[in-house]
Amino acid sequence: MIRYASLGSGSAGNALLVESGATCLMVDCGFGQRETLRRLARLQRDPADLSGIVITHEHGDHIGGAFPFARRHRLPVWLSHGTLAACGAATADIDLRIIDSDSAFVVEALEIQPFPVPHDAREPVQYVFSDGVRRLGLLTDAGDVTQHMRNVLSGVDGLILECNHDAALLAASNYPPALQRRIAGRLGHLENGAAAGLLREIDCSRLQHVVAAHLSERNNHPALAISALAAVLGDAAGRVSVACQEAGFDWRQLA
Repeated sequence: MIRYASLGSGSAGNALLVESGATCLMVDCGFGQRETLRRLARLQRDPADLSGIVITHEHGDHIGGAFPFARRHRLPVWLSHGTLAACGAATADIDLRIIDSDSAFVVEALEIQPFPVPHDAREPVQYVFSDGVRRLGLLTDAGDVTQHMRNVLSGVDGLILECNHDAALLAASNYPPALQRRIAGRLGHLENGAAAGLLREIDCSRLQHVVAAHLSERNNHPALAISALAAVLGDAAGRVSVACQEAGFDWRQLA
């Protein structure tokens, strides 16, 4: 059985918990230490419950608090070669575990399959987590959808999927044109329609839950993201929910 919950999701900070049995991994940590502890407590967890931290890429909203937290609580950190190179001295005095972006690795009761994604980072990856029976896919911080991403995520039982922006809202925003191009570009972030297109192109026959994540507070609305994903799945609300910046989302279970 896999359980998962979010400490928060968005440009101001990201962190996710994925657990199976006594194994509990934090994916990214973009919050300061005190805020991370507060958000963990909301989910009835503390640092002693964690088996380690798995990193997706080096942007501050994903790693801003990861290394100080790992250092203080003596947690191992898994990350790609490129992410390590981009983080440099910030990783000093930490138990680092270097991963290959295409090779699965095991942490106690969880098998983790990384996969590369197009994003403006050194060697960004996202992950599929498995307990041997169920699979949870995580895909945020990707500007485009590749065939490899479709293959890896096809048939997952749960999916956390980036719905960063609505194309029309971004185009009408007061963001400078260069920033709009970066967000909407191939190395930027997934738009609602692109996220829905991914759902349409993968096997969703086992999908129990899909959570729209990493929503822009200025260039998206939860209702737009939910509508885009629910239209593909054919249900108005049953399997689709949204991760928010302040509260993330509470525990969900893949049984």
